[in-house]
Amino acid sequence: MSTPEPSRSAGHAVVEQLLALGVRRAYLVPGESFLDVLDGMHGSDLDAVVCRQEGGAGFMALAEARLNGGVGVAMVTRGPGAANAAIAVHTAWQDCTPMVLFVGLIPVADRGRESFQEFGIEGWFGTTAKEVVVLDDPSRACTIVRDAVHLACSGRPGPVVVGLPEDLLREPCPQPVAAPRALPRGVSVDDVARLTDLVRAASRPVVVCGGDRFDDRASADLRRWVETWALPVLSDFRAQDKLDHDSPSWCGPLGYGRSDAAARLLDEADVVVHLDSVRGDVLSDGYTLGAQGARVILVSTDPGAHGHEGPVDLHVLASPGSVLAVLAGSAATGAHSRPDTTPPTEPPWRVWAEAARREHVRWATPRPAPVIEEPVIEAELAEAPVDLGAVLARLAERMDPDAVVTYGAGNHAIWAQRFLPHHRCPSLLAPRNGAMGFGVPAAVAAAITQPGRQVVTVAGDGCFLMNAQELAVAAGREARLLALVVDNAQYGTIRAHQEAHHPGRVSGTFLENPDFALLAEGYGGRGWTARTTEEALAALDAALLHDGVALVHLLVGHDVLAPPGEEATKVAVP
Repeated sequence: MSTPEPSRSAGHAVVEQLLALGVRRAYLVPGESFLDVLDGMHGSDLDAVVCRQEGGAGFMALAEARLNGGVGVAMVTRGPGAANAAIAVHTAWQDCTPMVLFVGLIPVADRGRESFQEFGIEGWFGTTAKEVVVLDDPSRACTIVRDAVHLACSGRPGPVVVGLPEDLLREPCPQPVAAPRALPRGVSVDDVARLTDLVRAASRPVVVCGGDRFDDRASADLRRWVETWALPVLSDFRAQDKLDHDSPSWCGPLGYGRSDAAARLLDEADVVVHLDSVRGDVLSDGYTLGAQGARVILVSTDPGAHGHEGPVDLHVLASPGSVLAVLAGSAATGAHSRPDTTPPTEPPWRVWAEAARREHVRWATPRPAPVIEEPVIEAELAEAPVDLGAVLARLAERMDPDAVVTYGAGNHAIWAQRFLPHHRCPSLLAPRNGAMGFGVPAAVAAAITQPGRQVVTVAGDGCFLMNAQELAVAAGREARLLALVVDNAQYGTIRAHQEAHHPGRVSGTFLENPDFALLAEGYGGRGWTARTTEEALAALDAALLHDGVALVHLLVGHDVLAPPGEEATKVAVP
């Protein structure tokens, strides 16, 4: 590797190092505090995706990591820019998604003087980042970037924040580009053998999948293993794309919006295999499910098992993909070291698992909405308001098998989570920490990075407007995506909690909304507004054919919160 010219700046070295690590895009809102990094991008192969707000940039970086593997990179300026990006750092921390956030900082000589946009980067991000590091030595720019990316991806993945002082970025960096550090990928055959023995001895085993460390191969190996063994599979909250939903083993997601059948399956299990998931509060309904003396197996690269509550009988310290390859027989292990992965001739849990599958299929099939006798939002809606279940049923029929689905947080997400199927991994981009505003920028990143795939985002009216401006980025890059905006003129999740805790005293949750279809037109897309189910289905059909940004504004009633047959308070999503 050749030594760079001494005149190359630290800012340019940051760009060179990212490219050397395989990073191809940085999502950013520009600022004068990192001008030299921006200058390094000029004419380089690093694609600068210019966003409209720092929170949206951070969410796009998270979507990049989840959908394409590797690390997501975002760049923002000091003070207000960093504050806006904090939501993405918190999401990356709680969702265990690898991300590096570069934050421009004030010049070193201005520190400690209450300078313009000065803030303490360690104090701001120290509790929600794996590490916060400041480039105080420009000659180490390459290794600092290399180590930040490695740390974000290793162990329990998460965010790393790198501060870039404005003046030091202009200083020379003679350091050559640093070689990537390898991530541990080994798997103990003895551990896999013990895992297999524990499952074979069970009466009611269940597999729970989560995390971001699944790809098409891991998903295929998972399907081969669980179907061979007739094992039922659940997923962690908003991680339901790990197994093809056509698989007879798929029994639904846990967490907010889960079915009673899924909860019962976890509670009745005597062996629980967690693949890149843990028994956290959301998965277990506040630590009430899955703690009835079951044997617990964790498969993850996090030696600390962060977020897991309860006993662990076996912790296989390896990536789910490497373990599943052995379990499915696709890994190249020696003949004498291959564990016995032969299932029981007639698994004692087969009838139990098949019954759970049937219950899930019934639950995941949309039912007609009940007739609303009184007008609940506008007089013209009283005649035939939009049946959201019918709309999602039509969408499910017409979605591509490899479509990417995104959503943010709110009761609108429950409809998509329950009724939209997944057949490829990864194909779901949604925040497990309940961050509103995630869905639109995630869809934009998906449309930009994988233009050959259909991208659909389902948004609530409150969630949509938190980052709707990022549709301009999609339109500017001629990206294709479909947005369904569910408009019940309120923050529905909080309304549901109010009805439960303060019945008849709804306050501070109603919204005055714009014309969302017209807004989409203003951003360079096409928009349709639907006030009835018939209009909604026609608009959906037209939007699916549009080659660009398409938005369907679905006007529903105030009382449209959870899908029919569910208690709104049970499924309310943060």
